[in-house]
Amino acid sequence: MNSQDCIRLAEAHSARNYLPLPVVLARGEGVWVEDVEGKRYLDMLSSYSALNQGHRHPRILAAMQEQMGKLCLTSRAFHHDAFGPFCRTVTAACGMEQVLLMNTGAEAVETAIKLCRRWGYTRKGVPEGKAEIVVCDGNFHGRTTTIVGFSPEKLYSDGFGPFTPGFKMIPYDDAAAVEQAVTPNTVALLVEPIQGEAGIKVPRDGFLRACRDVCTSNNVLLMTDEIQTGLGRTGRLFCYEYDNIKPDVLIVGKALGGGCFPVSGALASKDLMSVFTPGNHGSTFGGNPLACAVGKAAVEVILDEKLPENSYRMGEYLKSELAKMNSRHVAEIRGKGLLVGVDIRRESGPARGFCEKLMELGILAKETHGTVIRLAPPLIISKSEVDWALDRIARVLK
Repeated sequence: MNSQDCIRLAEAHSARNYLPLPVVLARGEGVWVEDVEGKRYLDMLSSYSALNQGHRHPRILAAMQEQMGKLCLTSRAFHHDAFGPFCRTVTAACGMEQVLLMNTGAEAVETAIKLCRRWGYTRKGVPEGKAEIVVCDGNFHGRTTTIVGFSPEKLYSDGFGPFTPGFKMIPYDDAAAVEQAVTPNTVALLVEPIQGEAGIKVPRDGFLRACRDVCTSNNVLLMTDEIQTGLGRTGRLFCYEYDNIKPDVLIVGKALGGGCFPVSGALASKDLMSVFTPGNHGSTFGGNPLACAVGKAAVEVILDEKLPENSYRMGEYLKSELAKMNSRHVAEIRGKGLLVGVDIRRESGPARGFCEKLMELGILAKETHGTVIRLAPPLIISKSEVDWALDRIARVLK
């Protein structure tokens, strides 16, 4: 089938909950993908940062294939031999003591919410049913009914209520608002170090440090959602490292699956995780043998190949070259590492039109928040490949 045949078939038999660019991909390797007609594209989206290691990384594929030849699923009703080694690898890399493994990012966020609420009731002494979690305006943490209930984006929440209570929204990048929002019933603050879906919003230096200080002073847990920003994307293994802090709960996903399998988790101290007891929380597929084999290889690739360091170097270069273009269409360029947003001036029209032109020139990027082009290639990208992209981006922006 050609691209149009594939698109018509999908539209006939699939719910229309996405508006993808009109390209049908069939193959991928490294930073490159091909459509069904054989046209080649540079992937500048990385499946929303789930492909930090690139498409079909050989080490990750080998780990997955080896595990598939032995055991794929047990559920957590039984132990399996891939579980402990992966938990040790991911906790060591993240500087945390224990992990609770799930599948998708939204599941990991839900896990973290339950963890903090239970801690609030059993350790902090918050009256039952009164726990409050502070969240930020512009947030995106997933699409479950609980999560969209505290999203400010009506597109995500309209028609899906009633919603779970217990969340208090404050402005993003406002440390004073964090302090003012805290009450004796506050159990946690949930924050993204960079708000990706809101348009690559980067807070001022010190914002996370201020959040950490407020949480510590008030016996409140700090949850950092690093599902998109973590595992090397922003030029550090985790974006919170820029502020030299450590969260109480670290939420990871996307690139933890190495572009091959959904893997996510919430990480915390052993003491904090001990609020869970058998039967409180779980997942049939969470921590399955395939996920553990893939996740272990995914983390090892990021560390061994120094992908955070390459992300920092290539990100600085990409941003500096974009700035030199001095395009009349661009209001601002922002981001850290290889999470870069090109904010298009409103008078130049929606960002989608620019993404469609980039697609025609062999670059796959996607708009976010209407006016922002998100540029987030796999972290294995080379300078020559960045230059290849910059040449085509310049043609579109100029």
